[in-house]
Amino acid sequence: MAKGLGKGLGALMAESEEEDVVETTGVQIKEVQSASSPKASNLPLGITQDEDGTLWVDPNLLKPNPRQPRTYFDEEKLAELTESVRREGILSPVIIEDAGDGTFYIIAGERRTRAAKKAGLERIPVQLRKYSDEKKLEVALIENIQRADLNPVEEAQAYYRFMELANLTQDQVAERVGKNRSTVANCLRLLKLPEDIQNALVQDKITSGHARAILSLDNDTDMRILYGKITGQGLSVRQSESLAKEMREGNPSIPAPAVRKEDKRDPNLIALEQKIIDRLGTKVQLKGSFDKGSITINYFTGDDLDRIFNLIVPHANL
Repeated sequence: MAKGLGKGLGALMAESEEEDVVETTGVQIKEVQSASSPKASNLPLGITQDEDGTLWVDPNLLKPNPRQPRTYFDEEKLAELTESVRREGILSPVIIEDAGDGTFYIIAGERRTRAAKKAGLERIPVQLRKYSDEKKLEVALIENIQRADLNPVEEAQAYYRFMELANLTQDQVAERVGKNRSTVANCLRLLKLPEDIQNALVQDKITSGHARAILSLDNDTDMRILYGKITGQGLSVRQSESLAKEMREGNPSIPAPAVRKEDKRDPNLIALEQKIIDRLGTKVQLKGSFDKGSITINYFTGDDLDRIFNLIVPHANL
Protein backbone atom coordinates (compact mmCIF):
# COMPACT_ATOMS: atom_id res chain seq x y z
CA MET A 1 0.00 0.00 0.00
CA ALA A 2 1.17 3.50 -0.76
CA LYS A 3 2.42 5.54 2.15
CA GLY A 4 0.34 8.39 3.52
CA LEU A 5 -3.00 6.92 2.54
CA GLY A 6 -4.49 6.51 5.98
CA LYS A 7 -6.15 3.16 6.55
CA GLY A 8 -5.76 2.34 2.87
CA LEU A 9 -7.62 -0.13 0.71
CA GLY A 10 -6.54 -3.15 2.72
CA ALA A 11 -8.06 -1.73 5.88
CA LEU A 12 -11.29 -0.89 4.08
CA MET A 13 -11.58 -4.43 2.75
CA ALA A 14 -10.85 -5.99 6.11
CA GLU A 15 -12.84 -3.66 8.35
CA SER A 16 -14.43 -5.62 11.23
CA GLU A 17 -13.26 -8.89 9.69
CA GLU A 18 -10.73 -11.51 10.75
CA GLU A 19 -7.94 -11.95 8.19
CA ASP A 20 -5.94 -15.03 7.28
CA VAL A 21 -3.20 -15.14 4.65
CA VAL A 22 -2.98 -17.91 2.06
CA GLU A 23 -0.46 -18.53 -0.71
CA THR A 24 -1.75 -18.43 -4.29
CA THR A 25 0.57 -18.79 -7.31
CA GLY A 26 3.48 -17.64 -5.21
CA VAL A 27 1.84 -14.34 -4.24
CA GLN A 28 0.43 -13.58 -0.82
CA ILE A 29 -3.26 -12.74 -1.05
CA LYS A 30 -5.47 -11.86 1.89
CA GLU A 31 -8.40 -14.24 2.17
CA VAL A 32 -10.97 -12.63 4.43
CA GLN A 33 -13.20 -14.83 6.58
CA SER A 34 -16.21 -13.30 8.28
CA ALA A 35 -19.81 -14.02 9.10
CA SER A 36 -20.74 -12.61 5.71
CA SER A 37 -18.01 -14.38 3.70
CA PRO A 38 -19.37 -16.89 1.15
CA LYS A 39 -18.85 -20.60 1.74
CA ALA A 40 -18.31 -23.07 -1.08
CA SER A 41 -21.83 -24.41 -0.52
CA ASN A 42 -23.65 -21.10 -1.05
CA LEU A 43 -21.55 -19.26 -3.62
CA PRO A 44 -23.46 -17.34 -6.29
CA LEU A 45 -23.80 -19.09 -9.64
CA GLY A 46 -20.69 -18.41 -11.70
CA ILE A 47 -18.28 -18.32 -8.75
CA THR A 48 -16.03 -21.32 -8.07
CA GLN A 49 -13.64 -21.95 -5.19
CA ASP A 50 -10.38 -23.91 -5.34
CA GLU A 51 -8.83 -26.01 -2.60
CA ASP A 52 -6.90 -23.02 -1.29
CA GLY A 53 -10.12 -21.07 -0.77
CA THR A 54 -9.51 -18.65 -3.67
CA LEU A 55 -12.64 -17.60 -5.57
CA TRP A 56 -12.64 -17.56 -9.37
CA VAL A 57 -14.99 -16.18 -12.02
CA ASP A 58 -15.23 -15.78 -15.78
CA PRO A 59 -14.23 -12.12 -16.44
CA ASN A 60 -17.04 -11.87 -19.01
CA LEU A 61 -19.50 -12.00 -16.09
CA LEU A 62 -18.03 -8.81 -14.62
CA LYS A 63 -19.30 -5.31 -15.35
CA PRO A 64 -18.10 -1.84 -14.26
CA ASN A 65 -18.73 -0.48 -10.80
CA PRO A 66 -21.58 2.05 -11.10
CA ARG A 67 -19.49 4.25 -8.76
CA GLN A 68 -16.25 3.78 -10.69
CA PRO A 69 -14.41 7.14 -10.69
CA ARG A 70 -12.28 6.20 -13.68
CA THR A 71 -13.76 7.02 -17.10
CA TYR A 72 -10.66 7.31 -19.32
CA PHE A 73 -8.51 4.28 -20.09
CA ASP A 74 -5.21 4.78 -21.92
CA GLU A 75 -5.24 2.16 -24.67
CA GLU A 76 -1.44 1.96 -24.90
CA LYS A 77 -1.06 1.32 -21.18
CA LEU A 78 -3.96 -1.14 -21.28
CA ALA A 79 -2.19 -3.04 -24.08
CA GLU A 80 0.96 -3.25 -21.92
CA LEU A 81 -1.08 -4.56 -18.98
CA THR A 82 -2.77 -7.09 -21.28
CA GLU A 83 0.60 -8.53 -22.28
CA SER A 84 1.61 -8.78 -18.63
CA VAL A 85 -1.67 -10.52 -17.76
CA ARG A 86 -1.27 -12.89 -20.71
CA ARG A 87 2.14 -13.93 -19.35
CA GLU A 88 1.54 -13.87 -15.60
CA GLY A 89 -2.23 -13.97 -15.12
CA ILE A 90 -4.07 -11.84 -12.55
CA LEU A 91 -2.02 -11.93 -9.35
CA SER A 92 -4.15 -9.59 -7.23
CA PRO A 93 -7.84 -10.54 -6.86
CA VAL A 94 -10.47 -8.25 -8.33
CA ILE A 95 -13.00 -7.10 -5.72
CA ILE A 96 -16.55 -7.78 -6.89
CA GLU A 97 -20.16 -7.63 -5.70
CA ASP A 98 -23.07 -9.84 -6.76
CA ALA A 99 -25.38 -7.83 -9.08
CA GLY A 100 -28.19 -10.32 -8.49
CA ASP A 101 -28.72 -11.15 -12.18
CA GLY A 102 -25.96 -13.68 -12.77
CA THR A 103 -23.34 -10.98 -13.23
CA PHE A 104 -21.07 -9.10 -10.83
CA TYR A 105 -20.04 -5.48 -10.32
CA ILE A 106 -16.31 -4.68 -10.31
CA ILE A 107 -15.69 -2.71 -7.14
CA ALA A 108 -11.92 -2.48 -7.66
CA GLY A 109 -9.85 -3.84 -10.54
CA GLU A 110 -11.53 -2.71 -13.77
CA ARG A 111 -8.25 -2.29 -15.67
CA ARG A 112 -7.17 -5.80 -14.67
CA THR A 113 -10.55 -7.16 -15.78
CA ARG A 114 -10.34 -5.40 -19.15
CA ALA A 115 -6.82 -6.73 -19.64
CA ALA A 116 -7.94 -10.26 -18.68
CA LYS A 117 -10.71 -10.15 -21.29
CA LYS A 118 -8.31 -8.92 -23.98
CA ALA A 119 -5.81 -11.60 -22.99
CA GLY A 120 -8.47 -14.27 -23.33
CA LEU A 121 -8.39 -15.48 -19.71
CA GLU A 122 -11.28 -17.79 -18.90
CA ARG A 123 -11.21 -17.13 -15.15
CA ILE A 124 -9.63 -14.65 -12.76
CA PRO A 125 -9.28 -14.56 -8.94
CA VAL A 126 -11.82 -12.44 -7.10
CA GLN A 127 -12.93 -11.40 -3.64
CA LEU A 128 -16.70 -11.26 -3.18
CA ARG A 129 -17.96 -8.36 -1.05
CA LYS A 130 -21.10 -6.38 -0.29
CA TYR A 131 -20.81 -2.59 -0.02
CA SER A 132 -23.06 0.45 0.29
CA ASP A 133 -22.97 2.97 -2.58
CA GLU A 134 -20.74 5.18 -0.43
CA LYS A 135 -18.29 2.34 0.23
CA LYS A 136 -18.25 1.33 -3.46
CA LEU A 137 -17.00 4.78 -4.39
CA GLU A 138 -14.56 4.96 -1.47
CA VAL A 139 -12.94 1.60 -2.23
CA ALA A 140 -12.67 2.31 -5.96
CA LEU A 141 -11.34 5.81 -5.32
CA ILE A 142 -8.65 4.70 -2.87
CA GLU A 143 -7.53 1.81 -5.07
CA ASN A 144 -7.18 4.09 -8.07
CA ILE A 145 -5.28 6.69 -6.05
CA GLN A 146 -2.90 4.07 -4.69
CA ARG A 147 -2.24 2.77 -8.18
CA ALA A 148 -2.04 6.32 -9.63
CA ASP A 149 -4.70 5.23 -12.13
CA LEU A 150 -6.86 8.37 -12.17
CA ASN A 151 -6.19 11.43 -14.26
CA PRO A 152 -6.56 14.76 -12.39
CA VAL A 153 -10.09 15.45 -13.65
CA GLU A 154 -11.35 11.97 -12.77
CA GLU A 155 -9.85 12.34 -9.31
CA ALA A 156 -11.55 15.71 -8.84
CA GLN A 157 -14.89 14.33 -10.02
CA ALA A 158 -14.54 11.38 -7.64
CA TYR A 159 -13.84 13.65 -4.66
CA TYR A 160 -16.86 15.75 -5.54
CA ARG A 161 -19.16 12.72 -5.88
CA PHE A 162 -17.80 11.34 -2.62
CA MET A 163 -18.60 14.62 -0.85
CA GLU A 164 -22.12 14.63 -2.29
CA LEU A 165 -22.85 10.95 -1.69
CA ALA A 166 -21.58 10.78 1.88
CA ASN A 167 -22.30 14.41 2.82
CA LEU A 168 -18.63 14.98 3.66
CA THR A 169 -16.51 18.12 3.84
CA GLN A 170 -13.22 18.49 1.99
CA ASP A 171 -11.41 17.84 5.27
CA GLN A 172 -13.33 14.61 5.84
CA VAL A 173 -12.73 13.39 2.28
CA ALA A 174 -9.02 14.15 2.63
CA GLU A 175 -8.89 12.14 5.86
CA ARG A 176 -10.79 9.19 4.36
CA VAL A 177 -8.48 8.88 1.34
CA GLY A 178 -5.26 9.80 3.17
CA LYS A 179 -4.54 13.05 1.32
CA ASN A 180 -3.72 16.56 2.52
CA ARG A 181 -6.70 18.90 2.55
CA SER A 182 -4.89 21.33 0.23
CA THR A 183 -4.30 18.52 -2.27
CA VAL A 184 -8.00 17.68 -2.35
CA ALA A 185 -8.99 21.37 -2.52
CA ASN A 186 -6.61 22.10 -5.41
CA CYS A 187 -7.83 19.01 -7.23
CA LEU A 188 -11.48 20.03 -6.86
CA ARG A 189 -10.70 23.46 -8.35
CA LEU A 190 -10.03 21.74 -11.68
CA LEU A 191 -13.79 21.28 -12.06
CA LYS A 192 -14.04 25.07 -12.53
CA LEU A 193 -12.20 24.79 -15.84
CA PRO A 194 -14.27 24.95 -19.05
CA GLU A 195 -15.08 21.42 -20.21
CA ASP A 196 -12.86 21.58 -23.30
CA ILE A 197 -9.86 22.54 -21.17
CA GLN A 198 -10.68 19.73 -18.73
CA ASN A 199 -10.60 17.37 -21.72
CA ALA A 200 -7.20 18.75 -22.74
CA LEU A 201 -5.90 17.95 -19.26
CA VAL A 202 -7.28 14.40 -19.50
CA GLN A 203 -5.58 13.95 -22.88
CA ASP A 204 -2.23 15.30 -21.56
CA LYS A 205 -2.31 18.31 -23.90
CA ILE A 206 -1.64 20.43 -20.80
CA THR A 207 -0.37 19.58 -17.32
CA SER A 208 -1.89 20.23 -13.91
CA GLY A 209 0.58 23.12 -13.55
CA HIS A 210 -0.79 24.69 -16.73
CA ALA A 211 -4.31 24.13 -15.42
CA ARG A 212 -3.52 25.98 -12.18
CA ALA A 213 -2.20 28.94 -14.17
CA ILE A 214 -5.39 28.99 -16.24
CA LEU A 215 -7.52 28.79 -13.09
CA SER A 216 -5.87 31.95 -11.75
CA LEU A 217 -7.88 33.91 -14.33
CA ASP A 218 -11.37 35.21 -13.67
CA ASN A 219 -13.49 34.19 -16.64
CA ASP A 220 -13.87 31.56 -19.34
CA THR A 221 -12.74 33.91 -22.11
CA ASP A 222 -9.41 34.68 -20.44
CA MET A 223 -8.98 31.01 -19.59
CA ARG A 224 -9.42 30.01 -23.24
CA ILE A 225 -7.07 32.75 -24.41
CA LEU A 226 -4.31 31.52 -22.10
CA TYR A 227 -5.07 27.91 -23.03
CA GLY A 228 -4.70 28.82 -26.71
CA LYS A 229 -1.33 30.44 -26.03
CA ILE A 230 -0.14 27.44 -24.01
CA THR A 231 -1.03 24.93 -26.71
CA GLY A 232 -0.17 27.18 -29.65
CA GLN A 233 3.24 28.27 -28.37
CA GLY A 234 4.16 25.30 -26.20
CA LEU A 235 4.51 27.48 -23.11
CA SER A 236 6.10 26.04 -19.97
CA VAL A 237 4.25 26.18 -16.67
CA ARG A 238 6.41 29.09 -15.52
CA GLN A 239 5.78 31.01 -18.73
CA SER A 240 2.05 30.30 -18.38
CA GLU A 241 2.03 31.60 -14.80
CA SER A 242 3.88 34.76 -15.88
CA LEU A 243 1.47 35.39 -18.75
CA ALA A 244 -1.53 34.77 -16.48
CA LYS A 245 -0.16 37.38 -14.07
CA GLU A 246 0.20 39.90 -16.91
CA MET A 247 -3.36 39.25 -18.01
CA ARG A 248 -4.67 39.71 -14.46
CA GLU A 249 -2.72 42.84 -13.63
CA GLY A 250 -2.30 44.85 -16.78
CA ASN A 251 -3.79 43.31 -19.87
CA PRO A 252 -7.36 42.21 -19.23
CA SER A 253 -9.20 40.75 -22.19
CA ILE A 254 -12.53 42.04 -23.42
CA PRO A 255 -15.12 40.62 -21.02
CA ALA A 256 -17.16 37.67 -22.18
CA PRO A 257 -20.82 38.32 -22.98
CA ALA A 258 -22.87 38.30 -19.80
CA VAL A 259 -25.32 35.73 -21.17
CA ARG A 260 -23.93 33.39 -23.79
CA LYS A 261 -27.33 31.96 -24.76
CA GLU A 262 -28.29 35.37 -26.22
CA ASP A 263 -25.72 34.95 -28.99
CA LYS A 264 -27.96 34.86 -32.09
CA ARG A 265 -25.16 34.25 -34.59
CA ASP A 266 -24.89 31.19 -36.81
CA PRO A 267 -23.55 28.35 -34.61
CA ASN A 268 -20.99 27.57 -37.34
CA LEU A 269 -19.72 31.14 -37.14
CA ILE A 270 -19.39 30.84 -33.35
CA ALA A 271 -17.48 27.57 -33.78
CA LEU A 272 -15.18 29.20 -36.35
CA GLU A 273 -14.52 32.07 -33.93
CA GLN A 274 -13.44 29.61 -31.24
CA LYS A 275 -11.11 27.83 -33.67
CA ILE A 276 -9.44 31.15 -34.51
CA ILE A 277 -9.10 31.92 -30.77
CA ASP A 278 -7.47 28.52 -30.21
CA ARG A 279 -5.13 29.05 -33.18
CA LEU A 280 -4.04 32.59 -32.37
CA GLY A 281 -4.19 32.33 -28.58
CA THR A 282 -5.91 35.67 -28.14
CA LYS A 283 -9.36 37.26 -28.04
CA VAL A 284 -11.08 37.22 -31.44
CA GLN A 285 -14.53 38.56 -32.38
CA LEU A 286 -16.38 37.74 -35.58
CA LYS A 287 -19.23 40.08 -36.44
CA GLY A 288 -21.67 39.69 -39.30
CA SER A 289 -22.19 36.51 -41.27
CA PHE A 290 -20.29 34.18 -43.57
CA ASP A 291 -21.13 36.51 -46.47
CA LYS A 292 -20.02 39.79 -44.90
CA GLY A 293 -18.62 40.98 -41.59
CA SER A 294 -15.51 41.91 -39.65
CA ILE A 295 -12.83 40.25 -37.54
CA THR A 296 -11.38 41.92 -34.44
CA ILE A 297 -8.13 40.43 -33.10
CA ASN A 298 -6.80 41.70 -29.75
CA TYR A 299 -3.15 41.88 -28.75
CA PHE A 300 -1.69 42.96 -25.41
CA THR A 301 1.98 43.74 -26.02
CA GLY A 302 4.32 44.42 -28.92
CA ASP A 303 5.65 40.88 -28.66
CA ASP A 304 2.09 39.59 -28.73
CA LEU A 305 1.45 41.54 -31.96
CA ASP A 306 4.61 40.10 -33.53
CA ARG A 307 3.57 36.61 -32.54
CA ILE A 308 0.08 36.96 -34.05
CA PHE A 309 1.49 38.57 -37.21
CA ASN A 310 3.91 35.66 -37.70
CA LEU A 311 1.04 33.23 -37.35
CA ILE A 312 -1.06 35.05 -39.96
CA VAL A 313 1.54 36.10 -42.56
CA PRO A 314 2.56 32.58 -43.75
CA HIS A 315 -1.04 32.13 -44.90
CA ALA A 316 -1.27 35.52 -46.60
CA ASN A 317 -0.18 36.34 -50.13
CA LEU A 318 2.05 39.27 -49.22
